[in-house]
Amino acid sequence: MTTQHAFPAERTAVLTGAASARGIGRATADRLAGEGWSIAILDINAEDAQAAAAEIGANRAVKAIGVGADVSDEASVDRAITEIEQALPPIVGLVNLAGISSPTPFMETTVAEWDKVFAINMRGTFVVSQRVLKGMIDRELGRIVSISSISAQRGGGTYSKVAYSASKAGILGFTRALAREVGEHNITVNAIAPGPIDTDIMGGTLTEERKAQMSEGIMMGRVGTREEVAALIAFLLSADAGYITAATYDINGGLQVS
Repeated sequence: MTTQHAFPAERTAVLTGAASARGIGRATADRLAGEGWSIAILDINAEDAQAAAAEIGANRAVKAIGVGADVSDEASVDRAITEIEQALPPIVGLVNLAGISSPTPFMETTVAEWDKVFAINMRGTFVVSQRVLKGMIDRELGRIVSISSISAQRGGGTYSKVAYSASKAGILGFTRALAREVGEHNITVNAIAPGPIDTDIMGGTLTEERKAQMSEGIMMGRVGTREEVAALIAFLLSADAGYITAATYDINGGLQVS
């Protein structure tokens, strides 16, 4: 039988792809820092990661570092996580946010583009999760949250097309199967599936006109905010969420009813 372990006061959350100033990851890192987590931002752009971590650390008075890494490369991820483990408290939370969009129609998608989307969105989630889980399993405590998308549930229909939707659908199966394997170690694994959110991933900053167009069919009549998604992620990483695993949480304002 799995035994619950108390959440340590000193704990670290690793967030991939969280350097972008207007991204969900940056908002989540700030939220978690406000709740007392030490923060590790892992991003392909090392300078941006370091700048984001420095700002959050100063504003929230917590330990924070930024590390450059290619999430699709095993050696790069191993170096980054090793650096984080040496510099910060034990890693209790992991948020797999690193991802790229793909608005290319299916018949125009090249094998190279397909592979690139899957390398970041799917393989990256696998590589980082596997590396971080080594410590989580040893300590018998962990929380993993991975970002899927409403596109995986609806088969596109937003901004990105088949490659993106397929990679984000893979996150859902990955989450459920991994949760089954690591539950005995007091580790939860969940996914969230955001609908339209006010970030820059969908072809740049959303204009008010585009927000209005995207809001059609949404029960709440608007696109979501980064802070709303961050609040959901923070809950799923919290001590209170220890009995939630293998779940997919929709956060789409009612655009998709599962």
